[in-house]
Amino acid sequence: MSKNSKVLNLKDKISGNEVDLSLCNLTEVPVRELSLFTKATVVDLSCNNITSLPPEFCNLTHLVKVDLSKNQLTCLPDDLGNLSGLQHLDLYNNKLTVLPVSFSQLRNLKWLDLKDNPLEAELAKAAGDCLDEKQCKQCASRVLQHMRAIQEEVDRAREKRLLKEKEQERKREVKQREREAREKEARKREKAEEKEKRRREYNAQMAAVAAREQQQQKKKGGEKKKKNGQAADKKVVVEVTAKPQRSLIGLMFKLLLLVLLGLAAVAATCRLTDLRKEAVCMSVNVAVDDGLSWAREQEGVVRQLMQNFSTAAKEFLESTKASKN
Repeated sequence: MSKNSKVLNLKDKISGNEVDLSLCNLTEVPVRELSLFTKATVVDLSCNNITSLPPEFCNLTHLVKVDLSKNQLTCLPDDLGNLSGLQHLDLYNNKLTVLPVSFSQLRNLKWLDLKDNPLEAELAKAAGDCLDEKQCKQCASRVLQHMRAIQEEVDRAREKRLLKEKEQERKREVKQREREAREKEARKREKAEEKEKRRREYNAQMAAVAAREQQQQKKKGGEKKKKNGQAADKKVVVEVTAKPQRSLIGLMFKLLLLVLLGLAAVAATCRLTDLRKEAVCMSVNVAVDDGLSWAREQEGVVRQLMQNFSTAAKEFLESTKASKN
């Protein structure tokens, strides 16, 4: 059956504000076609083989009365409460066990029939028998009250769940912050350890440099000490060698001076005193006269000897000074 034929047939079934689709062997509700006729506020879908209502059925907010009795409905859509204008709902002889929680939002519902459904005990108790108009009105009131209580429980459970989720989220955030704080502290500790490691390495390098410098200075000091020791040894040897020479020469000079002084004293005695007439003094005077004559004759030789002696002494002193240095 095409869409146009459906619309055509649906028009044929409309009378005023009512649409009669009962006994049409329907398995589905023609929601799209019904949505085109917003003036049709009463729909009879009884005595068909409808097993479920599509979610789009809840968009037919213009409906005031719906008859779904004697079908095979096992459940109703969750958003059934969107049918805010619904006042009369017939669900007699279906296979419903529960109603959607949103059923409590049907605030305008005045009439309800739930007979011959395998309802849960609490819902069946709230629905009652619904054998006449009065009981069906009471059924609507009690079921709405029952569903509102369920709605409140659901809301409390949802609120409790939301609070729990919020608390869990808060705990996760706290744990996240704690984890971030631990990670930050760990990074800070790692940086401090790395800095301390670099500081130890730097100190070790400086200590190694200082040790090398100290070793080099010690080595240089040892070499200088060794050199100074060798120089000192040479100096001692020179001093030890030169000292006896100087001592021997001094002794010779002293002896020679004493001899000369003795001879001078004897010559002076023999010349200036009355002893000059003695035989000994006469010999001394003759020797002195002969010596002076020879000295005058050897004056040039003596002068050369003294010059040679002075030169030798000067060279000896220079060599001694060089050995000290």
